[in-house]
Amino acid sequence: MTHIERVDLNLLAPLAALLEERHVSRAAEVAGMSQPAMSRALQRLRDTLGDELLVRTPGGYRLTPRAERLQRQLRAVLPRLESLFAPEGFDPAEAAETFRVAGTDFTQVFAPAVFQRVFRESPRSTLHFRTWHDAIYEDLDRGVVDLVFFARSTPLPALRTELLLEDRFVCVLSADHPLAERPAIALEEYLGATHVIVGTIGERQTAIEQRLEDLGEHRRAGLTVPYHSLALRSVPGTRLILTLPARLLAEQRPDPGIRILPAPEEIRPLGYLMAWHPRLDGDLGQRWLRNAIRAVTSELPEPTQH
Repeated sequence: MTHIERVDLNLLAPLAALLEERHVSRAAEVAGMSQPAMSRALQRLRDTLGDELLVRTPGGYRLTPRAERLQRQLRAVLPRLESLFAPEGFDPAEAAETFRVAGTDFTQVFAPAVFQRVFRESPRSTLHFRTWHDAIYEDLDRGVVDLVFFARSTPLPALRTELLLEDRFVCVLSADHPLAERPAIALEEYLGATHVIVGTIGERQTAIEQRLEDLGEHRRAGLTVPYHSLALRSVPGTRLILTLPARLLAEQRPDPGIRILPAPEEIRPLGYLMAWHPRLDGDLGQRWLRNAIRAVTSELPEPTQH
């Protein structure tokens, strides 16, 4: 960079015009400059390069040997510079992007539709879906993942976050559970029961535990599992209560062995978000992916009432 640092790169366009036109007035017109401005640019170029570049002859201006070499180089370099500084475009049909996302298993509510949309519109792209873990936000900060899906009430000030959808909680009980025939479960009854905990973060079902802690309460865990699907299979024939978002039951076949009741009204609906690092705000591929996710989640039907 020793030589380029002492050069005004604004002189590149006048230089290219002068070498092509070999005439100050015509070069000024091509470059959109006044003739005096082009004359000053020519003098600056001569001083910078230590060469006359254009020499007047009876037949008009002629290029010096240095100018001829410069002309050949500029014809190769200027299109590359134009491409370097031109606005980026993104065509999903032609793109071969690698998207790295992560989330809890609640993403099964919308992830398959996202995957289908991505591969339909950008068939050459690749998706890597990673398992949720306690250090996932550090992975996002380090660039190991591009986008995460999560339920969280506390803010993440270093990241961009956006609410994708909300879902109410329901309680799943065995059909022979003592509370199974109630129209609803009161908070006192809920707290007195034994629960299946879906340990999304540190063996805590954070959205529920945080709300109960705000009320100064806690529930007793009889079983802790990492996945909602496993938790759901663990309920029949037990005295356990499973609390989960209603949308997770949308694809389940009716099971005579379970009952589904509204969660206590004190347990507020779940807000499910996506988050990304600010450095990805302007990346066209990432913006396209986020828009695809918004489109899919906005079209989700409301969960069945229980």
